[in-house]
Amino acid sequence: MIHAFSTRTGGTSPGYGGHSLNLGFTKDDTRTRVEANRKRLLIEAGAVSGGKAWPLAALKQVHSDLIHVVRSRSTGPRVGDGMVTNVHGIALAVQAADCFPILLVDRRNRAVGVFHAGWRGTVQRIAEKGMGIMRHEYGTLAQDVVAVIGPGIQKCCYIVGEELKGEFESQFEYAGELFHEVYVSDPVREKYPLLFMSARPPGHSDFGPQLHLDLAEANRRQLLAAGVPAKQISVLAHCTSCDTRRFFSHRAEKGVTGRMMAVAGIKPRG
Repeated sequence: MIHAFSTRTGGTSPGYGGHSLNLGFTKDDTRTRVEANRKRLLIEAGAVSGGKAWPLAALKQVHSDLIHVVRSRSTGPRVGDGMVTNVHGIALAVQAADCFPILLVDRRNRAVGVFHAGWRGTVQRIAEKGMGIMRHEYGTLAQDVVAVIGPGIQKCCYIVGEELKGEFESQFEYAGELFHEVYVSDPVREKYPLLFMSARPPGHSDFGPQLHLDLAEANRRQLLAAGVPAKQISVLAHCTSCDTRRFFSHRAEKGVTGRMMAVAGIKPRG
């Protein structure tokens, strides 16, 4: 088995800070550079046979729960946010720049799955559904699965609205444990309170606390619900929004950023 999570450094793209490993076909980069970056990632990940990089199966991602079963080494166009396979010699990949990439490996049946989990995919239980598809297709048992949740926007930076809390509460009984209120002090407001007076009683605008969502934990809980043992689930603690020197972040960089990739594949036997 091979697997890897990319960062933003070490590539050929001059944009996004220079020499970046942009792996998405964005409007600010050329296809030639992105393809060179993708080949570099595959080689570094060990996705090579006979001196050649494996075919790379990527997706047109649409923030869905649509998962494809890859039955050949064909890379031809797929729309969705997840893939599973037991075909060796092909690398499955999802792109991310704040959303969480999730890799599942069934060691016994030699099968892998890759998933892109933003809040929409998480609410639609993409990780849990991925486990179900692998069980149906390959006989995957939860106790044989090793799961990794890659870098994404952590709860420290993922500020959301009340409507999103309602979406999660409609799906998960533990939703309340995923949201945290954070009170942020404002030195200017504290020093000059009269500048922030309003006509509403009791006389000051009620800005309230920020609501933060722990999306990584939401996906970990899904994997637990699917039966994956806690000791076999790894959650990388890196925050893409905190560390834009190392990672691309759509939110922190206001949409002007590249894309990272998570890849997984199966080595041919022998």
